[in-house]
Amino acid sequence: MLLEAVYHVPRDKWAYAYDSSTIHLRVRTKRDDVEHVFAMTGDKYDWKGTYLELPMEKAARDRMFDYWEVSVRPKFKRLSYAFKLTSGTETIYLLDTGIQSEEPSPPGELFEFSYIHEIDVIKVPEWAKQAVFYQIMPERFANGDPSNDPKPTENWGGKPTRQNFFGGDLKGVLDHLDDLSDLGITAIYFTPIFTAPSNHKYDTLDYKNVDPHFGDNELLKQVVEKCHERGIRVILDAVFNHCGEAFPPFQDVVKNGAASPYADWFHINEYPVSVKNGIPTYDTFGFFSNMPKFNTANPELKKYLLGVAEYWIKEIKLDGWRLDVANEIDHHFWREFRQIVKSANPEAYIIGEVWSDSLSWLLGDQFDSVMNYPFADKVLKFFNEGYEGSIFADEMGALIMRYPQQINEVIFNMLCSHDTPRLLTRVGNDKRKLKLCVVFLFTYIGTPCVFYGDEIGLVGDGDPDCRKCMEWDKQKQDHELYDFYKLMIGLRKKHDALKQGHFRFLHAEPGDPCIIYERMDGRMHFTVWMNNTLKPQTLSHPMQTNDWRDALTDERVMPSNGVMNISLDAYGFRILYRLMEVK
Repeated sequence: MLLEAVYHVPRDKWAYAYDSSTIHLRVRTKRDDVEHVFAMTGDKYDWKGTYLELPMEKAARDRMFDYWEVSVRPKFKRLSYAFKLTSGTETIYLLDTGIQSEEPSPPGELFEFSYIHEIDVIKVPEWAKQAVFYQIMPERFANGDPSNDPKPTENWGGKPTRQNFFGGDLKGVLDHLDDLSDLGITAIYFTPIFTAPSNHKYDTLDYKNVDPHFGDNELLKQVVEKCHERGIRVILDAVFNHCGEAFPPFQDVVKNGAASPYADWFHINEYPVSVKNGIPTYDTFGFFSNMPKFNTANPELKKYLLGVAEYWIKEIKLDGWRLDVANEIDHHFWREFRQIVKSANPEAYIIGEVWSDSLSWLLGDQFDSVMNYPFADKVLKFFNEGYEGSIFADEMGALIMRYPQQINEVIFNMLCSHDTPRLLTRVGNDKRKLKLCVVFLFTYIGTPCVFYGDEIGLVGDGDPDCRKCMEWDKQKQDHELYDFYKLMIGLRKKHDALKQGHFRFLHAEPGDPCIIYERMDGRMHFTVWMNNTLKPQTLSHPMQTNDWRDALTDERVMPSNGVMNISLDAYGFRILYRLMEVK
């Protein structure tokens, strides 16, 4: 065995409390190097009386490593443990003190999970595990009240630019809640709605008032109330990394320089505040001089922004926040943010915008979730390029192993957003590939989100083209695509196994772009079959029971001699299910 590849630390994603009575342990080994791993577990005060040797499951793999996992329910909420790894005639033990070939003499030298403290358990909102999100840019969704249109406002459906307006507002959202309910949506994520000069509103001027072009605070309250009546949760976009240049405290700094009481609210590098040769003398979002960056370590600013977060939770019974540019704000701020928000609404769902590995924000003291752009990138690349299923399985395995299980259950999965090209555009306008992506989205681990208009076939390249007006002309909508989205959303909502069930690839082989995977819990077992090629294919996999049905038609599907053979069209798929025997 390659000892250098063996890894475990008694913290974060490697050893964590899943709930108040369960600990999950993970170990990493070189790929295909170890045959069996066992967790040697017990209580350090009664090792012999509590000892259990538990086989670990190979839960995932990536290009270089295998990842082993086991769930342990310690008798007294304490756990001492070590790992026994075997390959052929070789046996080694992984302890807190290192790796050795001699069997240890517990409980000394073992790893410890000292105690499952309820307050330390990573808790995520249960409702987010069930939710189907819909992302809305209010300016581009629907114009329900032309009287509040900015000037000039262009005709609905025109070509979007970074500066133009089309008059979308909150009344437009209110008018179309029936459409969202019909689709099956149970949660909305709004991009920023507070007063700002731009069409995207990420340059906030007033954090406690709805932009007048969208309506007012009372209308927002009404939207949230009507959503809640329909069982639809609502989260808003919090832009706390930066503000708009016309934000009054920043203008005070422009006017008064270092003498401004707000000078420390920002990162000022040189006075007077200005732009020299295209470079601001203050830190900004990116290099946009109209978006000065906040100094969130400043106590007065922190109090102000945390007050904003609490205000909207209480004022409109908000269900959570999406946090813009979350990775560029200090961890101290987010820890206080979580305490304030969760005190106001313990079930609030907090999603950070972080585009890469986000573990340091997802350990229970900051965010519940992040926008899972790595998921979107890998799914779209696989179904676009049709490369080996084994590579895709490795990539998804690596993503699963990034975070504790409860985080994976509410990770915010989307296939596109206001910051990326549209889904249909990203798959070369091939609806067959789009459907494979959507099937994967709704049958995979995590909380799925649909970007407004994807369900009726909107197309568009990157910003600003992806921010087109929603198409409400029924004759211009893709009704077949809409029905497909509705079908997949309904399937996910109906079955817990597709929301919280175990995920595993059954077929993902080198040289073969076709995949089979499963989702299952104690009641339902699903298998998903995908032909990611240009030619019809028949996929086969051993299945011993004959109680399988098609999940979309309920037609019986029988194996032959213990093997299930599923014929699929080019870029076709099929979803099968069976009821598990409840013991």
